Amino acid sequence: MKKIISLLVFTLFTTSLFAGEYPDISINELKSAIKKGKVAVIDVNGAGSYKKGHIPSAIHFSSVGAKLAKSLPKDKNTLIVSYCGGPGCSAYKRGADAAAKLGYKNVKHLSAGISGWKRSGSEVAKK
Repeated sequence: MKKIISLLVFTLFTTSLFAGEYPDISINELKSAIKKGKVAVIDVNGAGSYKKGHIPSAIHFSSVGAKLAKSLPKDKNTLIVSYCGGPGCSAYKRGADAAAKLGYKNVKHLSAGISGWKRSGSEVAKK
């Protein structure tokens, strides 16, 4: 019985470790990090949204899938920013959780999402 309880506690702990909220980053802070080349950005929006416009240099999460580790910098202290559609969207967690599970320690969320990025007049890339 003790083993079962221990396993359950361990499972709950590790699940909560990766399923938590991530600190927010502002559009201006992200722009600064991109300009300095000190960030990897993960876009978790669908393919159609990505093609219509994404943050320059953003990795399309759905396209890289299991190869995310190869798309991210080797330095686990690198800032990783995940985003989705906007403030009401929680899909960003897929990208953030995947980066955290790979051992990245500085994972943040652009809660403004691509809608806020576009509204701010920031540059978008299209593919």
